[in-house]
Amino acid sequence: MAALLRSRLTDWTFVVPVLAVLILMVTWGRSLPGPVIVLVAVLLGGAVLAAVHHAEVVAHRVGEPYGSLVLAVAVTVIEVALIVTLMISGPEKTQSLARDTVFAAVMITCNGILGLSLLLGALRRRVAVFNPEGTGGALATVITLATLSLVIPSFTTARPGPEFSPAQLVFAAVASLALYGLFVLVQTGRHRDYFLPVDSRGKVIETEEHAKPPTTRAAMVSLGLLLVALVAVVGDAKTVSPTIEAGVAAANLPHAFVGVIIALLVLLPETLAAARAARRDRVQTSLNLALGSAMASIGLTIPAIAIASIWLDGPLLLGLGGTQLTLLALTAVTAVLTVVPGRANVLQGGVHLVLMAAFVFLAASP
Repeated sequence: MAALLRSRLTDWTFVVPVLAVLILMVTWGRSLPGPVIVLVAVLLGGAVLAAVHHAEVVAHRVGEPYGSLVLAVAVTVIEVALIVTLMISGPEKTQSLARDTVFAAVMITCNGILGLSLLLGALRRRVAVFNPEGTGGALATVITLATLSLVIPSFTTARPGPEFSPAQLVFAAVASLALYGLFVLVQTGRHRDYFLPVDSRGKVIETEEHAKPPTTRAAMVSLGLLLVALVAVVGDAKTVSPTIEAGVAAANLPHAFVGVIIALLVLLPETLAAARAARRDRVQTSLNLALGSAMASIGLTIPAIAIASIWLDGPLLLGLGGTQLTLLALTAVTAVLTVVPGRANVLQGGVHLVLMAAFVFLAASP
């Protein structure tokens, strides 16, 4: 036990998350000088890398698709907490924060992470292979959730703006939770094999070929450190957000672009984990992370916002604008065409990355 403790204390994946949380506790709610901001940013990057490491340890222990769920749900729960906290602290400036954050998460996961994973997988084996049944079901769930929560509010007439009435918001929240829960049951139960990595011949790869699974104790320690690292990622991202806001304002960018930057930081652990899986020829694991994160972001955020709206003043804007609707529709159509064959090359990966770039550019220059 003493040897294990000494090894942990000298392991950067243990030290960095703890330091990141400690500096978060010291700096929370304070105006910080430049050098401290730089230190927080460095520890933020280290916490991201540590989160990826511990997520992979847990995923290796529990196997797929459970491993993908661990990181997706953990990140989303903390993301929801951050959204609710910001909305309560500044309701006048955050009426559309939930919408902007969820939409950014959908575009980042379904175009950025998905496109990068397909590109890396195709570069490794010329063609990235995955299971279209599981991936197609996940994509259908994401599209349905996004439509119910982000598109329909733009066309309802119960309220004058792009928002739900209380009854409509309750229905959207219940439907989101039901769909997400049903997907998790399918992914981890009867059709678990639909979400397992496959080889170039389409055969399921049940276990890693060369790595021995970690012990239960090591996996539990990594799970705890994963949660610590994720808290540090989101908290330190919020700490540096005033600096980001000042930079966005100085660059004459829309205030909504701050949400895009924060979403990119929060989703960075999943992006790195998906990229590593794709480089190991586990493209299905990468797609599980991408689509699972998008699904969890909607399925958990909307119910949380519905509950938080009881205490929030002012309207809750959920409906997307014309440009956003167009990007979402184009993403949905492109993703369907990508997923149906169960095989993708560098072209499909490049198309999704271009859509991701278009989203970021139009967010900066609407």
